[in-house]
Amino acid sequence: MIRPLLIAALLTASPALAEVSVAAPWARASIIAARPGAAYLRLATTEADRLLSVTTPIADRVMIHAVEAGDDGVARMRPLDALDLQPDVPVTLEPGGMHIMLMGLTERLVEGTSFPLTLTFEMAGEVVVDVPVLGIAATGPGDDAR
Repeated sequence: MIRPLLIAALLTASPALAEVSVAAPWARASIIAARPGAAYLRLATTEADRLLSVTTPIADRVMIHAVEAGDDGVARMRPLDALDLQPDVPVTLEPGGMHIMLMGLTERLVEGTSFPLTLTFEMAGEVVVDVPVLGIAATGPGDDAR
């Protein structure tokens, strides 16, 4: 009788951890390190989760930015405190839309190199991805624009 109760208690005491998948990470090459860079990727999760923060050793600050049109029709970036993820609803961060802003680069983003990006989720914890740097005019993975 004790074993079934113990198993039931363990199952209810341990919430299911979200499984977050990160696909197609990339960044554009930069001309100089003094300008901000941006990283892009696609997120999907099996359980509701929140992207709380992003860090990388190549930038002093990293921010999640949304892009919104103002009343005057001009698009503006707005930093997000966190990014909510819903089960089975992929979120794509892409040029012209939501993206990861890399502020205070410690080095120029050079085409053909890569850098680590650590995404911290509320439920899934830390996920580290390797971000390849594409050409300066690239529009995404598979694009060989230079």
